[in-house]
Amino acid sequence: MIKTPEEILNIMKASAIGDLCFSHILGFVRPGMTELQVADEIERVLKSLGAEGLSFPTICVSGINTTLPHGEPSDKIIEEGDLLTMDFGAIVNGYCGDMTRTIGIGHLSAEQKKVYHIVLAAQLAAIDACKAGAKCFDVDKAARDIIEEAGYGEYFIHGTGHGVGTEVHENPYLNTRTDEILEEYMPVTIEPGIYIPDKFGVRIEDLAIVTSFGIINTVKSTKELIIL
Repeated sequence: MIKTPEEILNIMKASAIGDLCFSHILGFVRPGMTELQVADEIERVLKSLGAEGLSFPTICVSGINTTLPHGEPSDKIIEEGDLLTMDFGAIVNGYCGDMTRTIGIGHLSAEQKKVYHIVLAAQLAAIDACKAGAKCFDVDKAARDIIEEAGYGEYFIHGTGHGVGTEVHENPYLNTRTDEILEEYMPVTIEPGIYIPDKFGVRIEDLAIVTSFGIINTVKSTKELIIL
């Protein structure tokens, strides 16, 4: 679970490729494209930037499909008023990156914006709680408390994060049950989400390196709500 400086450097390189890919996609996506078209472009760009492979099959879902945390890209057309969630990662020297960003297409409703900002607040709270010596379930609780207080607790249906290395899902797991103590140089994702059935979902994910003073966030892409 604890990574060497060389392993951390490879994870940081993978994250840098993800950031560059996200920047490219912001200029690529437009209404009328399919989820599959965007997913294919994400994967093409990751590889063109030096990824030797993908951490996992790219998730690119829009509209109603954003209610599925592990939804697969489909022929669904990306439309104005949709949220678009993209979860992807590059592999560098055998080590995985992992990031998620949710953006708006054209315009968003007040409820979509509200939920986005609740998820962001939850993610930032978990980041603040994440440091060496913290228990995994306390980091999860920091995010979950924000979402529950906002009235959306039943729609946060997975853990807050997981370890990352040569596998994209490794110990430790940040969830309601794990009392593992975080230690310096453990890479973990921080990815709360809200998924409202028959409506929409939002997830925001960074990949953090645990330190004695907090985290080093390997993902630099903005988390401000982007509406293209």
